Amino acid sequence: RHNLGYWRSDDWWGIGPGAHSHVNGVRWWNVKHPARYARSLEMGGLAVDDSETLTATDRHEEQVMLALRCREGLPTEVLSEGELVAAERARAAGLLRDDVAERLVLTDRGRLLADGVIRDILLMDG
Repeated sequence: RHNLGYWRSDDWWGIGPGAHSHVNGVRWWNVKHPARYARSLEMGGLAVDDSETLTATDRHEEQVMLALRCREGLPTEVLSEGELVAAERARAAGLLRDDVAERLVLTDRGRLLADGVIRDILLMDG
């Protein structure tokens, strides 16, 4: 359950050397080396090594990639028309369940081929 927060893009705060955080679409990570981390804090710094602000495209791609790997799957309402076409191809190939309404849920075979299913859906965006 702990990792579901990451997979659902919930906000989280990482504390300590090398820890990662994600709040409101901004991701940052702390200095990894414990002595450098401590020195930065002692000097009044935040000990942040680097950060990135996720674009709408980044957030969408992560949602597709991560939600499809979860048991409850991905709501179809977040997909573009092209992505829905690719999803229907995957469903026809037996990679997505056909007994779940308004969600994409991988079959057992689809789980084995999840990277390819996700790639094909995301390549159809637009």
